[in-house]
Amino acid sequence: MEQTTKPNSENPPEKKLKKIFELKLDLRNIFTILIGIFLIYSFYSAYAQFEDASIKRPLSSVINDVKNNKVKKIVTEDNKLYIEYRNNKEKGIVAIKEPGTNIYTIFHDAGVDPKNITIENKDTLSSANLINIGLNALGIILPILFFLWLFRQARGAQDSIFSFGNSRAKVFSQEKPKILFKNVAGVDEAKQELSEVVDFLKNPKKYQALGARTPKGVLLVGPSGIGKTLLAKAVAGEAHVPFFSMAGSEFMEMLVGVGASRVRDLFGTAKKNAPAIIFIDEIDAIGRTRSRGVVGGHDEREQTLNQILVEMDGFTPNDNVIVLAATNRGDVLDSALLRPGRFDRRVILDMPDIEGRKAILEIHRQGKPINLSVDWGKVAQRTVGFSGADLENMLNEAAIRAANSNKKDINMDDLEEAATKVKMGPERKRLQQDEDKKITAYHESGHAFVSYFSPQMDPVHRISIVSRGMSLGYTLIPPSLDRTHETKSHLLNLIGVMLGGRAAEQLIFNEMTTGASDDIKRATKIAQEMVMIFGMSDLGPINLGPYTDEDSPYYYEPPKVSEETQKKIDAAVKKIMDEAYTRAKTILLQNRAKLDVVAGELLKVETMDGEKFKELMEKNSARPL
Repeated sequence: MEQTTKPNSENPPEKKLKKIFELKLDLRNIFTILIGIFLIYSFYSAYAQFEDASIKRPLSSVINDVKNNKVKKIVTEDNKLYIEYRNNKEKGIVAIKEPGTNIYTIFHDAGVDPKNITIENKDTLSSANLINIGLNALGIILPILFFLWLFRQARGAQDSIFSFGNSRAKVFSQEKPKILFKNVAGVDEAKQELSEVVDFLKNPKKYQALGARTPKGVLLVGPSGIGKTLLAKAVAGEAHVPFFSMAGSEFMEMLVGVGASRVRDLFGTAKKNAPAIIFIDEIDAIGRTRSRGVVGGHDEREQTLNQILVEMDGFTPNDNVIVLAATNRGDVLDSALLRPGRFDRRVILDMPDIEGRKAILEIHRQGKPINLSVDWGKVAQRTVGFSGADLENMLNEAAIRAANSNKKDINMDDLEEAATKVKMGPERKRLQQDEDKKITAYHESGHAFVSYFSPQMDPVHRISIVSRGMSLGYTLIPPSLDRTHETKSHLLNLIGVMLGGRAAEQLIFNEMTTGASDDIKRATKIAQEMVMIFGMSDLGPINLGPYTDEDSPYYYEPPKVSEETQKKIDAAVKKIMDEAYTRAKTILLQNRAKLDVVAGELLKVETMDGEKFKELMEKNSARPL
């Protein structure tokens, strides 16, 4: 069957050639062309002078050759005489006569009859006059063009000063959208809610007929890397409307009033192109809570925020313009910005669950050769707490690792190493003394032991004494399930696991090291939250922390508890920490022999996976109650 090839109608060869040879004749190009012509002529004149300096012969010698009938032809050009001999052996002979003298007069004074030779006169006066006129004109035109270019540049700078107030939003045409809802995964609830916005932009009359109005603003709140910007672009792609994107920091300038002017210009442009979407990324840069008297505010930022409030409140249902905004600091936004009539809806985006991670991995693994042995269910379970950006980065790091190893596809080891690198940083082959490696091995084994013998704790995934980031070793205990609620028992066990490293150091070496500082810091924070926020102590279900509502009169708040209550808080936190530390030491003391075996194996292999650790622990081992 004959196949026909469809010509590329978008970029035919004729258009490509036209673009290549197309010349934009503005002032700068004309100035450049004239300078080029002047330089070319200068080089040509110098080259011509160099070529003329061939074989020079005195005029008297030429006159003698004419007398002896050796010369066939003489061509005169200004003061130069080009001699052509009859024998054709001598070529390129040039003689110079005095300016203003005639060749015939010279021969007559010398008593020579030139009737046997041919004399030609080459007229160069007209061409020389034209060249002189052109050079003189260039000498006048070039300075004029140069000063015109300077004035134009100065005027452009002046215009740019007055154009500070224009919006600098980037406009994305959605005639051929590249991003749709199918390209976004892990945020199914948010996509469902934003689908109503898409339907309104596509079919506004259906809602207006029932007296409904669209949300004027939709605020996307979630941690970094969760996909807020990508979701906003997907909304624009699904609705096939212009998409005006601008970061909150781009409204601010050193000139007063520029931010408010840019807000007016942005909203005015969007209304002219309605239906449209305005997307303001990192809106907390300009939407923070305004000052409340005691602490001074930023007047320019507040003026910009006030203009946004006015523009959003001035919308009518027929404007058909929706404002999307994204932030990971929804708690610091001004209450006037969040009231109904402005940002009517708040869409919360959270870390993807296991099904969401599977969908995200399915999207980002497209175009990458993956080994058939890869179990994506295990990968999704291994990456609890990863955002969409983390998962994309993990797959990219896995591809880089496979390429460096000259592999043809990405296997499970590459993904495992990439996940560890994204979470904890790259390996650092730092030289350690044997004593330091031994301390690290017992420290990490202590974490793993306490986790193994603690109920409700997830299984150990990997133990290593290889440095990563700022840590000399690590013990990975990723959650096997996505937890929604944290129980008091699990938090107490978690604190005990964190203190297991310090307990192992004190038990084995009867010494304390600085390696446990980060563990102690994180464990103390959990204990403080249990007492002050979660109400999980003998003090009862009372919130003893700082102000959490946005009606606080201060940014820097004084303690809201008395000194006596603060002492009780400190005592409750210390009690939790002491009990967890005592329990960790008891577990390690009861299993001292097994601790030596695991630490010794870790010194040999440096990195131990969860299966190997479980195998060592199950040999003649019993879990204490």
